[in-house]
Amino acid sequence: MRIVVRPEAEKELLEAQAWYESKAQGLGFEFARAADAAVASALRTPLGYGRIEAEFRRVLLRKFPYSLIYLPSDDELLVVSFFHQHREPGVWLERL
Repeated sequence: MRIVVRPEAEKELLEAQAWYESKAQGLGFEFARAADAAVASALRTPLGYGRIEAEFRRVLLRKFPYSLIYLPSDDELLVVSFFHQHREPGVWLERL
């Protein structure tokens, strides 16, 4: 299964990583590791996480208030958003 990351999701990831790094040295790296772990987990069991909207699914990042929002298919894992959990729910839907 291949991973496809939407540009908006990549932007969210990089912005969050930079923000955390600005708060404490190495924290941005820890955030990136948590995001990588969430993607790896979704790849292992793409249908193992709860649906949040239609066929979209969510993995919570460890230690950080972010969710990985993705859409699984037979041969692809589409990463739609790295979404801050304190933002208005469903905002990521507007980009689809």
